[in-house]
Amino acid sequence: MASVWPVRLEQDWNGTRVVLRPLRSRADKREFMTLREANAAWTRPWDSTSPKGPRIVSFGELVREQNQEARHGRMLPFAVEVDGRLGGQMHLFGISRGALLSGAAGYWISQRFAGRGITPCALAMLIDHAFGPCGLHRVEVNIRPDNARSLRVAAKLGLRDEGIRERYLHIDGAWHDHRSFAITAEETGGVSLVERLRATVS
Repeated sequence: MASVWPVRLEQDWNGTRVVLRPLRSRADKREFMTLREANAAWTRPWDSTSPKGPRIVSFGELVREQNQEARHGRMLPFAVEVDGRLGGQMHLFGISRGALLSGAAGYWISQRFAGRGITPCALAMLIDHAFGPCGLHRVEVNIRPDNARSLRVAAKLGLRDEGIRERYLHIDGAWHDHRSFAITAEETGGVSLVERLRATVS
């Protein structure tokens, strides 16, 4: 059986190599900081924030905290790598066991890689891992109604629209409504989401 964490997931997507892997506290620091700075204006409207105000953590602290959450089974924090270059992040967080067996996905991608199908591919990879080695039953994605790009990602993967959650997440300094999309293991029909996605674009 494949490992749950740490793990490296790889797919070829239209000639582009898409990889989900753990962030490395030393090797990725410079590239990550440069990427975040270059994409600050691009991601700011969708970045999660704290209602208690900003909390400044170093890159090393960020990686350590996320890895600790992963070791305790509460989170899967992936870097998105595109043809060997850091391109963003994709997380499965709020993982619940017991009767729920669920998690929520969140992500961001560099502007230079947007519009190439990389995000839907990476999210499909994450969900396949969640339903496979992780043994989860449900994955949800919560998207602001004005985030047209992310709404297209949910549509491409055929995620079920569960409606509006009012003032659901603190984003860009304020509470915002979100539309919830979800998929359960039964809804895949035993077919990986990556393969289902390939069939829709071939």
